[in-house]
Amino acid sequence: MSGLIIDIAGLSLTDEDKEVLQHTDVKGLILFSRNYASPQQLRQLIDEIRTLRGTNFLITVDHEGGRVQRFREGFSALPPMAALAERWGGNTEQAKQDAYDLGWLMAAELRMFDIDLSYAPVLDLMGESTVIGNRAFSAHPLQVEQLASAFMQGMAAAGMRCVGKHFPGHGTVVADSHIDIPIDDRSFASIQHHDLTPFKALASRLDAVMPAHVIYSEVDPLPAGFSPFWLQQVLRQECQFEGVIISDDLLMEGARVVGDVPARARAAYEAGAELLLVCNNRKAAMGVLELAPAPLARRDAAALLFGKAFQEDLAQKQQSLATLAQYSEKV
Repeated sequence: MSGLIIDIAGLSLTDEDKEVLQHTDVKGLILFSRNYASPQQLRQLIDEIRTLRGTNFLITVDHEGGRVQRFREGFSALPPMAALAERWGGNTEQAKQDAYDLGWLMAAELRMFDIDLSYAPVLDLMGESTVIGNRAFSAHPLQVEQLASAFMQGMAAAGMRCVGKHFPGHGTVVADSHIDIPIDDRSFASIQHHDLTPFKALASRLDAVMPAHVIYSEVDPLPAGFSPFWLQQVLRQECQFEGVIISDDLLMEGARVVGDVPARARAAYEAGAELLLVCNNRKAAMGVLELAPAPLARRDAAALLFGKAFQEDLAQKQQSLATLAQYSEKV
């Protein structure tokens, strides 16, 4: 099965890591907090990966800001995205400028280390979900669209692609798909006219989309990331999305309803996912790599997400740091 993004356990590559990362079906790596000790160590790790696999290998991280920021020491402490709307209230233009500045800063700091991609922005609406919570820009679809759009523009200016998540929306369901199987029993029309609207509005500008491990029971018995209806009919056709579809981690509890990990990989791929995240279980990742080759020829999705050339913009850096200083919440 091609198109895996896997993880490593430590601060440097083991011999086993080196062997697995050179597998032709491993297209990328996701880094976690356990892989970070200091800027110097991170640079050495990235250099080690690049020496092994070259520039045509996708290095990624979840680095949104707020609760979800994998690297701390030596990196700017970004606020949760909800702080933008909370700070400025009805002044959307100022909030959008701040979103641009913070998107640039997040991406620039990662691109300086030759990290290609952060899984951002969150396009979920703020609602009952505690796992989303203040990771969302707002509870209002239009505000999410506007602030996420500005954040994406900042990312792009720093040379980073963007990933909208968690399609078609995780913010309204209470259960956490990391540890539970969330079920959203709203009608398709309700989801379509509420949670789905930021994804649809931004679809032409999103480089990638990550579906939710949520079952929308009135629409499809399968979680969205394994559903041809959600990925093909809604995302590809209705939203006219042409970017890359990246599965959320196939080891999450919300994916368990599909079967064992190889079954999840097959189902996600057949539904339309192009890159598959398999994290925190090397044995499971190896099981997916041992599957028969995917039956359909697909484009090189990872290549569409490589970072662009980064040139430090001192004026923008000063502006972004000044913007950051206005947010008093420490994370």
